[in-house]
Amino acid sequence: MSTIAQARTNGNNKLRQEDRAVHNWYRFVLSFPPHLVRDYLERFDVGCQQNVLDPFCGTGTTLVECKKLGITSIGIEANPVAFFASEVKTDWGVDPDGLWQHAQEIAGIAFQKLEKQGIDDDGCLPLFSDTTGDFADLRSPPSESTKLLLKNSISPLPLHKTLELLETLEVHKDTRYYQHERLALTKALVFSISNLHFGPEVGVRRPKPDAPVVSSWLDCVREMTDDLQTFNNEANTQTVVYNADARATQNILEPESVDVVITSPPYPNEKDYTRTTRLESVLLGFINNKKELQNLKKGLVRSNTRGVYKTDTDDLLVAGNREIQRIAKAIEQRRKELGKTSGFERMYARVTKLYFGGMLRHFAELRNVLRPGAQLAYVVGDQASYLRIMIRTGQLLADIAESLGYEVVGIDLFRTRLATATKQKLREEIVVLRWPGYSK
Repeated sequence: MSTIAQARTNGNNKLRQEDRAVHNWYRFVLSFPPHLVRDYLERFDVGCQQNVLDPFCGTGTTLVECKKLGITSIGIEANPVAFFASEVKTDWGVDPDGLWQHAQEIAGIAFQKLEKQGIDDDGCLPLFSDTTGDFADLRSPPSESTKLLLKNSISPLPLHKTLELLETLEVHKDTRYYQHERLALTKALVFSISNLHFGPEVGVRRPKPDAPVVSSWLDCVREMTDDLQTFNNEANTQTVVYNADARATQNILEPESVDVVITSPPYPNEKDYTRTTRLESVLLGFINNKKELQNLKKGLVRSNTRGVYKTDTDDLLVAGNREIQRIAKAIEQRRKELGKTSGFERMYARVTKLYFGGMLRHFAELRNVLRPGAQLAYVVGDQASYLRIMIRTGQLLADIAESLGYEVVGIDLFRTRLATATKQKLREEIVVLRWPGYSK
């Protein structure tokens, strides 16, 4: 019986808490659900002696689920703040009582600092009032960093209080708790302190003049400590996370070291995934200038036009794939018919080829680290973002994998969703593969 099946048989209610515990310390809004990971761990009959890889691990959904079940796992993530989140979310060795006590001490110091400045942390200033004139010397990041932020993504007073809290965390750092406290702040920033909202793309609500900062952060720490107490029995299960490019797995992992892959790579669309985490990436110092942002984007599979560079060559890898070339040609033809001439629209066809070329490079490299018989599940979705030309992502990735020697076990329907522009039903699917090993 598999590890996950045993857990269910034994009535382990921890698995029913997945929608709140651990995952909610910090996660992308569009991440795939924990139950889907468990379903494929069970389907693949994964045991404690096997290694599970998530090469696009994001904020760690697959890794957390494996750790809950005592399964060794490996994550790869190119986005530094998501990598940070995955690392911290899978570090369950911290003492929750000690973390809570230290966080309360930090909060007390931060409250005192703000009080001396005449600032409350209740977030109850009159809505849409002019707050910048009420307080002198409000802090802000260096100008080069500020330019990277979405306009009005955080209001001046909450920003000032956030920077004061970050400084307090730095000055009174306890290395046992520091990273967990910073991760709690990333969640508070995104969901309580900022003006951000999430739909098909990250956006900015009408700015609010103030918001609780220290108290919101403390609430997130409290949630974290509750979860750590729930799951401390699994703290010793090994989880390793690499801040790296998923197209270069053989530079990171040992040959034939992976038994199972469960992941959700990006889709070809116009979502710039670095914008989703831009606020916390800048304020916590993961990205400080345009050059660092550019370097980050160069380490990602090209899935949107904001991350395309002249030196990119992944599109050449699919020059012989007729269906991908047909789709790219159809996108370019539609662009011309509609008279679309912006720089981004001119890149739609190329980014489509770059995306699938990048995924081909990923699958090709991955073969070297897979054990013969390895099982793989890729959660992907259809797209029609590029001038309403349909891209059947799952089928195309299955075809690419098959051309590289993988066996296509099937394409399972996960759910359907309506396309924003066309209202067409788009499929979200799990491409299930098997690596038989190299022919001898």
